[in-house]
Amino acid sequence: MRERPAAFGEPVLTARLRAAPADFRVDELFSFEPAGAGEHWLLTVEKTGANTAWVAGQLARWAGIAPVGVGYAGLKDRHAVTTQRFSLHLPKRVAPDLATLAIPGVRVLEAHWHSRKLPRGALAGNRFELRLREVAGDRDVIEARLQRLRDEGVPNYFGAQRFGRGGDNLAAAQRMFAGERVRREQRSILLSAARSALFNAVLAERVRLGSWNRGLPGEVWMLDGRGSIFGPESDPAEQDALAQRCARGEIHPTGPLWGRGGLRGMDEAAALERRVASDWSEVCAGLESAGLQQERRALRLMPRAMDCEWEDPATLVLRFELAPGCYATSVLEALGECNDCGGDSRSDDAE
Repeated sequence: MRERPAAFGEPVLTARLRAAPADFRVDELFSFEPAGAGEHWLLTVEKTGANTAWVAGQLARWAGIAPVGVGYAGLKDRHAVTTQRFSLHLPKRVAPDLATLAIPGVRVLEAHWHSRKLPRGALAGNRFELRLREVAGDRDVIEARLQRLRDEGVPNYFGAQRFGRGGDNLAAAQRMFAGERVRREQRSILLSAARSALFNAVLAERVRLGSWNRGLPGEVWMLDGRGSIFGPESDPAEQDALAQRCARGEIHPTGPLWGRGGLRGMDEAAALERRVASDWSEVCAGLESAGLQQERRALRLMPRAMDCEWEDPATLVLRFELAPGCYATSVLEALGECNDCGGDSRSDDAE
């Protein structure tokens, strides 16, 4: 993967992340209350040392249903303690005895009946609690950087785990575009990796130019926390108002999730995206041939409810909330260099 430029200068700390699963906690922020009736059993599960797809398969086997009958809103880290919901389709409304559940590292916190299968993306976000150990750096400088991240946000890069070990998913996607056959279940993963890599390339260019957190002429905007897009706006007075809203974190400039159709932006914003995309012509063609449509993603993410606590002079606990599809690595990379002893550090891959 190509280097991702930093938005705030040199790292202000070094640390170890995820020395133990409990050092990395992720809790889903639910977007709805259970209906209390229906054919889907909605379980709130705490898991440790297990990935989401594996737990879903184990729940299906335990309940005696097909894997397709299990739903979940987003992927969660394996090397962490996480809470998330799963739905199990039980048409006869006969639930297995929770006392018989014996999945290593998994326990059920709540169980309710619901009217629908849990779809991907059905969550308000994720709450993180990250414990950084062996922290080296000036405490005042670290806290000043954290304040900047609260106030200004961070570049909304897709995390490196999106691309597999050593970027293998992107290389495999390029081979697929060149004609290599892949399994059906791999196709969407490779398309997502290719799309994400191109988005990151556009974002990296805007970070280099200092425009990742402000609008360019012809900008397409996204409302914070909603995903709704609008623009571009040509009226100078309206452009000034949008710049002020962006400075307050109410809206964000966007970049392309590549697919068929023309770019929505205009002028300087669109010209930059076309220039970057020209270096990715085979990837662009492959994504268009696969039938994906042009979409947009915010270039900036704003960590919500962010605070920090020093447990001792070398242990820093960070707490913050992220919108769906955003990565904790984006926050950590803007802060310093963290040696991740675990692996994944995603919020989730729901888009």
